[in-house]
Amino acid sequence: MNLPAFATAEGLRLLLLDLAYAGPRAWQTSPDAAELMTYTMDKYAGLANKYGMEPTDAASAAFEVMRMRATRVAEDPWAVVTHAVELTLIYESRAEGLLCSSGQARKTAGHDYHDAERFADRESEIADYHPAFHFFATMTDPFAPAPKDPPDGEPTNAFFALDTVVEFFVDLGWPPASARLAMEYIAARLSRCGKPEIAYKSLLREGDGPGFLDIGQDAWIDVLRAVLGDSHPDFEGTTRSHGLLKQAAMGFPVTELFDDRGLVQIVEAAAPDFDNEPGESYV
Repeated sequence: MNLPAFATAEGLRLLLLDLAYAGPRAWQTSPDAAELMTYTMDKYAGLANKYGMEPTDAASAAFEVMRMRATRVAEDPWAVVTHAVELTLIYESRAEGLLCSSGQARKTAGHDYHDAERFADRESEIADYHPAFHFFATMTDPFAPAPKDPPDGEPTNAFFALDTVVEFFVDLGWPPASARLAMEYIAARLSRCGKPEIAYKSLLREGDGPGFLDIGQDAWIDVLRAVLGDSHPDFEGTTRSHGLLKQAAMGFPVTELFDDRGLVQIVEAAAPDFDNEPGESYV
């Protein structure tokens, strides 16, 4: 079976470039675009079935990410598309189970929420199986005063910390999609490496961040230092040395992150510039 030219990374890149500069209706009128979307449905049909979705849902998600410039300039456009499609399918599937929007489903990531369930789905009465209607002799006195919260409060969930940093970047002029992609990319490497300093070196040496985010190498270094922490001796023992992710995980609200004016200026200056001329290189 002969695969189409766009089945390769470079072939897809060339087609996406052609569609990007062929006019506003190129995706609707180009036969190659129609063939690409048919191929995409076949390619991600198994992935869609895994999450209980339709191939058209996968193709729709792929269409959205294929139109982004970050996809066209990535080292492997198909890898970017596959990752984005899988994330979208995960949250769309979760949203259907929770009867909410996919955006709300993203915010509930990490919470042990079960899918919505109708009373009629079970033969027994709700009081027979739901723990809210159960009473045990060892239960605490319901009229006793509630215990005080610990001084430091409950540690912030890592997913909420990630959302806090994304909100910080968006407030400073970053496009929401670019801010989310940057934070998930950095957080994934941090999770794999375990330590911020190791993740920083790994991303600096091997990362494709500048290509994904459409920013320069210097801006990428500034983003890594802001998110993972700046090891410069001048910042030792300060919040700047902790990095935004750690501060957010410690419970710092997004408003307090703006107290460091130097950090604010760094993140603001590193925001992607979409006013550059087509074809301008960031490498």
